[in-house]
Amino acid sequence: MIDIYQSLQETGRVNAGTTDDALQADTAQHAASLWRDRNFITFWSGQAVSQLGAQLGQLAFPVLAVTLLGASEFEVGALNAAGLAAFLLIGLPAGAWVDRWLKRRTMIVADLVRTAAMATVPMLWWAGTLQIWHLYAVAAVVGAATVFFDVSYQSYVPVLVDAAKVPQANSKLEATSQIARIGGPAAGGALLAIVSAPVLFIGEAMGYLLSAVFLLRTRDAERPVPSKDRQPLASEINEGLVFVVRHPLISRIVACTGGVNFFTTIAFTLMPVLVLRELELGPEGMGLIMAVGAVGGLIGAVAAPRFAARIGEGTVIPVASMISSVFLLLVPLCVLAPERWMSLVMLIVSEFGFAFGVLVYNIMQLSMRQRVCPPRLLGRMNASIRFVVWGFMPIAALASGLLAENLGLVPTLWIGLAGSVVFVAPVLFSPLWGMRRLPDGVRGA
Repeated sequence: MIDIYQSLQETGRVNAGTTDDALQADTAQHAASLWRDRNFITFWSGQAVSQLGAQLGQLAFPVLAVTLLGASEFEVGALNAAGLAAFLLIGLPAGAWVDRWLKRRTMIVADLVRTAAMATVPMLWWAGTLQIWHLYAVAAVVGAATVFFDVSYQSYVPVLVDAAKVPQANSKLEATSQIARIGGPAAGGALLAIVSAPVLFIGEAMGYLLSAVFLLRTRDAERPVPSKDRQPLASEINEGLVFVVRHPLISRIVACTGGVNFFTTIAFTLMPVLVLRELELGPEGMGLIMAVGAVGGLIGAVAAPRFAARIGEGTVIPVASMISSVFLLLVPLCVLAPERWMSLVMLIVSEFGFAFGVLVYNIMQLSMRQRVCPPRLLGRMNASIRFVVWGFMPIAALASGLLAENLGLVPTLWIGLAGSVVFVAPVLFSPLWGMRRLPDGVRGA
């Protein structure tokens, strides 16, 4: 068996003398080559359109539930849980299946399923029959399709580009995602002043449909795993889990991300109630918070490679995690502000800083995972991680609604934030500190 710790230590020694100039030169070279890769540009274009449409839906779901259907705190939590439940229920087998299937084809099918599901909401609304349980069902179907799409998506970048270009590809994709988070909520908030919330679901459906079209035009050399090389499903799932648990860096990242996600879900599930009902900032205010906050994510996505080159690819992970947690403290504090505009500014600043830290963290840890994992395990590795870091989020969403109805909105927000700060510890006290270069792979894999 390979000694992964020895491999990481040797990687640190080899790269300890690497200069910032060399790292930045590599960054510039890889960036230029990706912009000349027409195949990557096709894939990137499809995801840009898809993300813009998805952001309309991110705003439409809570606004429709809270303002038009009068959802309670528990119903808002249940709606969020329905959208995330698939990561807990089918997350692990999805990874094994994705490793067997062609990833591009899987993403196309997932996009078409999401298109059909989202299109049902405005149809039910115009027919006068839309109820909250319909939103639960749509969220559950979209969530299930998203499990397969996301596992394939995170495993597809190393198939599409060379290993050395993976961090730059992720940076470009995440930067585009953040641009969509800027324009999508802002556009959605403006549209809500003219049209009703169900109309925004059409925009999200169109985004998924166009994503499928661009994926059809993307080309890759991936081949399905021969049937003779497959193991029983349970054995393949176990292989992915064992890799994640035994890897000294990935296991710490999973512990940090899983804990932070659980507790931030408790807090963020209640954001629509806080913004729309408690502070009465309206859909436009919520859209503005999401849009301006996403600027921080865009800056984080663009700055991640240079930030990593400056302080070290390993060190940047715990630093970014601390940044995101600290800015969250402004969320419960905004309730104490004497004026509404002050609350709005505090929430915008909080979202800005949180998004910056999260994007830097995600780009670096995702790039590391993609680089160290053997290609045959990519789907299972990503699914195993998603099972932990996303799988318990529906439980957190339900807990959020229950806690808010029994303890109150603000105490529940403080519980979420306190837990998110505690779970920075696994990466804060880890070998990541001082690591100039994250490992590029495991020998013998």
